[in-house]
Amino acid sequence: MLRAAEIVYDYDAIAKAISREKIAGRDKNLWRYRELLPIDEEPRVGMYSGFTPLVKADRLAEALGVKELYIKDDSVNHPTFSYKDRVVSVAISKAIEFGFDTVSCASTGNLANSVAAHAAKAGLNCYVFVPDGLEQGKIIGSAFMGQKRSPSKGTMMTLTGSAAKSAINMVGRSST
Repeated sequence: MLRAAEIVYDYDAIAKAISREKIAGRDKNLWRYRELLPIDEEPRVGMYSGFTPLVKADRLAEALGVKELYIKDDSVNHPTFSYKDRVVSVAISKAIEFGFDTVSCASTGNLANSVAAHAAKAGLNCYVFVPDGLEQGKIIGSAFMGQKRSPSKGTMMTLTGSAAKSAINMVGRSST
């Protein structure tokens, strides 16, 4: 049975390994916080993901009755201008650590684009499972990244199961 990975942090070790000064002195991307992310090696993707601006939203703050409100603008993440670029950067980096040469996902848009773009950057094979009939505009970005797309009938749960089974089959084939 597939299960979600649970990350366990050793906060004492983290406190010894990083400081505000160390983080502030690093490149302005998500990897400046690498000790807090579930990777062991140097990342190979996502060098332009993260560290997106906070935009002050005075009128919305007033409407909500709060003193100050800032909204995170993840529309400037790279490479696909989606908040998905953060998590995919970490996931692809971990896949590389595990020695995988293929990644896959089920998606209706942003995730497919981000996984395809990061896989292309890392030189990995990529399979994307999308609902049959999905508007092409939602995944047009991934069409240029060389991924193999599999339009499938069914719900996102069904597609996620297909992606997971495909991944299990790939791992089984690569370990024999």
